[in-house]
Amino acid sequence: MNLTISGHHLEVTPALRNYVTTKLDRITRHFEQVVDIKVLLTVEKNQEKERRQRAECKIHVKGNDLFAESSHEDLYAALDELVDKLDRQVWRHKSRVQDHHHESAKRVM
Repeated sequence: MNLTISGHHLEVTPALRNYVTTKLDRITRHFEQVVDIKVLLTVEKNQEKERRQRAECKIHVKGNDLFAESSHEDLYAALDELVDKLDRQVWRHKSRVQDHHHESAKRVM
């Protein structure tokens, strides 16, 4: 799994990088076929104060690309919302990929 964390108008500190990786472990624990994860953290100067910190993530899994974004006044809260959204998407994708068609039981005559 490739993990890319980048920041615009923001320095990605080791503590922030560690927080992102521990949060994304939840996604890889639910679905093992994650190929690539790209996280973009931004601080927008001209936005209103409540939605200034923004986190976006693009995940490439086997057979699909998933994208989510979240904004909040606190970057850590934005990351929490982002991981919740991605977890729901990955869970939905996993249930679609799994084979739900079982062979019917054969009748005994």
